[in-house]
Amino acid sequence: MTFETTDSVTLKIWDRSAIDHTLDTVVQDLSARTNAPRHSIAVTCSGPNTFTVSLNRNAPTFEEVTR
Repeated sequence: MTFETTDSVTLKIWDRSAIDHTLDTVVQDLSARTNAPRHSIAVTCSGPNTFTVSLNRNAPTFEEVTR
């Protein structure tokens, strides 16, 4: 099951050994699609084996973090 909007993707990952790789791939894809840095992408566990990867528009910029 996958639900996708412009700024988020929710997916159910059944294979526990694939969680890290799958989430990393989805973060990279959403980052590229929204033209946003990876650090502004949030991953939340939204249910059993269900994860939501979304753009966090309130995330600080790299410049703000390094000051």
